[in-house]
Amino acid sequence: MKIDIKEFAGKVKPIRDNETYSVHDLEYLDNLNVSMTILHPGKETTGHEHKDADEVYIVMDGRGELQIDANRFPVETGDIMLIKGGQFHKAFNTSGEDLVFVCIFEKYKGRGKKPGDSMKDDSGKG
Repeated sequence: MKIDIKEFAGKVKPIRDNETYSVHDLEYLDNLNVSMTILHPGKETTGHEHKDADEVYIVMDGRGELQIDANRFPVETGDIMLIKGGQFHKAFNTSGEDLVFVCIFEKYKGRGKKPGDSMKDDSGKG
């Protein structure tokens, strides 16, 4: 499958769409989720961690900050952030324009994993 990154949000139905952000999950792959988040100006995500699932953030457009555990890093278009399983992470849009990033992570119960799938849940217990 090929998808033009510029058309991602328009072709992939959002799983969340509110005043803070829109989140679009492409569920084509069996074990990985490819997700695009459009974080609106001045907004931030709630932050979370995945016990055993690594995650990659690729900043496609805009500027902001990404918190990994207690550290905050400035991010901008072209940056790639690597997040190990168990690390708390949260995104902040500190600019006046949308911050757009793609996340790639292993599917888990509650996010991409369907009933009957054999992959682990977010607790890492399987």
